[in-house]
Amino acid sequence: MRIAMLLSGGVDSSTALVRLREAGYTDITAYYLKIWLEDEIRYAGSCPWEEDLQFARSVCRRLEVPLRVVPLQREYYDTVVQYAIEELRAGRTPSPDIFCNQRIKFGAFLDRIGYESVDRVASGHYARLVHARDGVRLLRGLDPVKDQTYFLSHLSQEQLQSALFPIGRLHKREVRLLAQRYDLPNKERKDSQGICFLGTIRYPDFVRHYLGERGGAIVERETGRVLGRHRGFWFFTVGQRQGLGLSGGPWYVVDKFPEENTVVVSHSSLASAVARSEFTAANLHWVCGPPAVDRLSLKLRHGPQQIPCSLRWSHDRTWLEIHMTRPDRGVAPGQFAVFYDGEYCLGAGRISICRDSTSGFSAARAVV
Repeated sequence: MRIAMLLSGGVDSSTALVRLREAGYTDITAYYLKIWLEDEIRYAGSCPWEEDLQFARSVCRRLEVPLRVVPLQREYYDTVVQYAIEELRAGRTPSPDIFCNQRIKFGAFLDRIGYESVDRVASGHYARLVHARDGVRLLRGLDPVKDQTYFLSHLSQEQLQSALFPIGRLHKREVRLLAQRYDLPNKERKDSQGICFLGTIRYPDFVRHYLGERGGAIVERETGRVLGRHRGFWFFTVGQRQGLGLSGGPWYVVDKFPEENTVVVSHSSLASAVARSEFTAANLHWVCGPPAVDRLSLKLRHGPQQIPCSLRWSHDRTWLEIHMTRPDRGVAPGQFAVFYDGEYCLGAGRISICRDSTSGFSAARAVV
């Protein structure tokens, strides 16, 4: 069986390569996908992809596996970065890492090398797969903190049929121990943080490069008072409490209005009043068909926290109304709710309308 191993230079994908060797696979080629934007925004940071590639090469030499570099910057810009920019411009919260997996790692990559050239694509994601009669099921990784099914929730059945996740049944500490046992060059390397294509570029610098700055008001939700100024609503996301530059906080971003270039905030003592427990979600994607039950759990972001929820379908079953058993102040239009039935990741929906937990649909515009 011919295996394409997606190797980033980090310890997770490198240990996944070790696991493939331990499982007896011999026809393995490692691929480093070059998607960094530092070549375009060079002033904003160094070029970490060069260090990543050096580590990837060292690991492949250590394990005697061939390595190929596949440049996909243009594909990444066209299918992921432009999506993120348009979502920010519209005042929504993008989730670029979800589309990185769907459109690049398990999409454009195979388009580039040819589907007929490999049988399986392996990666260092913390997730599991089960092949059932009705298709491939996606399960959470055994490490609840590292579980990455949130970012894999848009993969198609065709993509999952060819996928391998060799470390999905390991905890992070086991991955580190295995890397030490094989004396991998990156065994002590820290995990990468943040959005995958940014590297050392600061997120505000990325946003500023593409959208610029435009001054506007920061308004208190409860009183309509102007508390300060900002340089563009696209620098903020609902639930954010850092970087507002306001005294007497902490303050939380609770809404944004692109037409007025206004950012709406509320004090932490009132945050529970603007947390949302209901929202609608459209653009639904199901891993293995729509769920047969209407009581599930969901994740609003990557991490271990799941919130029990109930679903109510629209008459044409193209969108859902979701009620969570506890409110969350970080629910924002544009981000994705990923649904679970126990260990199974069922798919995702794009949040379109949010409701306050106490006062129905957001009344923030009336306050402004």
